[in-house]
Amino acid sequence: MAMMCAVSFTRYGRLYYYAPGPITPRVGDKVLVPTSAGPEVAECIWAPQWVDTYEDAEIGGLEDLVGFASPDDLARDERGRERRARARVVAKRQIREQGLPMKVVGVDYVEAEKQITVYFSAPQYVDFRELVRTLARELDARIELRQLGARDEARIQGGIGPCGRDTCCSTFLKDFEPVSVRMAKDQDLPVNPLKISGACGRLMCCLKYEHPLYIDTKANAPARGEKVMTPEGPGRVVGLNVPSETVKVRLDETGRTCSCSLASVCGSRQEYESSRKDGSMRWDAEDDAAGQ
Repeated sequence: MAMMCAVSFTRYGRLYYYAPGPITPRVGDKVLVPTSAGPEVAECIWAPQWVDTYEDAEIGGLEDLVGFASPDDLARDERGRERRARARVVAKRQIREQGLPMKVVGVDYVEAEKQITVYFSAPQYVDFRELVRTLARELDARIELRQLGARDEARIQGGIGPCGRDTCCSTFLKDFEPVSVRMAKDQDLPVNPLKISGACGRLMCCLKYEHPLYIDTKANAPARGEKVMTPEGPGRVVGLNVPSETVKVRLDETGRTCSCSLASVCGSRQEYESSRKDGSMRWDAEDDAAGQ
């Protein structure tokens, strides 16, 4: 068992997980978290709680929080927010004046190094050397520009997915895993870009979540058109509902379609129940003989 809490650098932003260390923050408390540029201010989103390290091996290697944020830390964080806001405005204005095909996605500021990083997206290569010189002169800081792909752009900007919740990439996903159209086909989803694409325009990351369940269930379930025996009689499989673990069967006798649990039509389960039934009948016969 280990203690874990979640913090966020921006409201409704991505969650980062840390061990509470020497403090016990409550939801809403401002804390200091270790970063490569030194301790930064973040807000506690989940209060510390005990978690099982056997379920997730990464939990045991979490870094400790530095402590609670002091008034000086909060003032420094506020200055950083103001610098980032001003840098965003200046960058957008200069991009528009220079006619560059770029879109500012995010801005980061490291006060210790006096460096401003501007994240942008663009459909093609952009020569931004003049833009860097102009920004460095107006903002009086070191300037670094980084071009992002569609998925990273969605992660930084955030948004609401088709499910009505905050996008996974902007909340809890650590890395992007490959997603293919085959995953959508395996889940019997319509291969329509408007239906299976996320806010970034790429295939939704959540297609990978339930894919192993569909593969395992379809490997053990009867195939479409296969004859099965249901509690209501024999029939043929016409459909499969993986989340509810049920199959749709058209009965031979009436032609009616019924929904049965997957366990009730699997051969191994039927053989097990048949053996149990035969065994109980044998024991009943032996008891009757012994009574006579």
